Amino acid sequence: MTVRIVLADDQPLVRAGLRMVIADAPDLEIVGEAGTGTEAVRLVRELRPDVVVMDIQMPGMDGIEATRMITADTSAPRVLMLTTFDDDNNVYAALRAGAGGFLVKDMALDDILTATRVVAAGDALIAPSVTRRLIEEFANRPAPAAVPPQRLDGITEREREVLTLVGRGLSNSEIAAELFIGHATAKTHVARLLTKLDARDRVQLVIIAYRAGLVSSSP
Repeated sequence: MTVRIVLADDQPLVRAGLRMVIADAPDLEIVGEAGTGTEAVRLVRELRPDVVVMDIQMPGMDGIEATRMITADTSAPRVLMLTTFDDDNNVYAALRAGAGGFLVKDMALDDILTATRVVAAGDALIAPSVTRRLIEEFANRPAPAAVPPQRLDGITEREREVLTLVGRGLSNSEIAAELFIGHATAKTHVARLLTKLDARDRVQLVIIAYRAGLVSSSP
């Protein structure tokens, strides 16, 4: 299946670089390009892509607000944020807006393509070490007083083990190997956790695992 992508970045050179590499990938296709957040929202509603590669800093409506509007739809695509890691607060805001992962602009283009494929499949969060630290810091920040802490009631002991491994950043295949279960079984456990914990995606499962104390952010 071909992954349909919308690129949203106000820098034509960034879009051109990604476009050139994606053109050689038979399983990826760029269906639209936007230079602003407003254009990105319009294209997503019009084209219904699988993934949006979204820059944080754009004129007018920025990538965070655009992500918030895009992910409000129940059939929303996955959103990968482009960041230079200049401002942690922007990344935290993007997580709250519903971003499913992060790409650092100085990553190798092939790594960005791999991240796009994996996130589109909903299998695992591909995050550079810098992004993983951001998730850990975000997860350990106090939750807003108006939002009750996430409860783990209703999950089985096996699901708790799976959640712990998701929090450590393991993919479904790695979870299966760690627990000596089949890949399909691991995928089923993750799907049940998403439903039981009312989580949008694996990023939220990682956050829940940290806030529940299942995974430590200590080295």
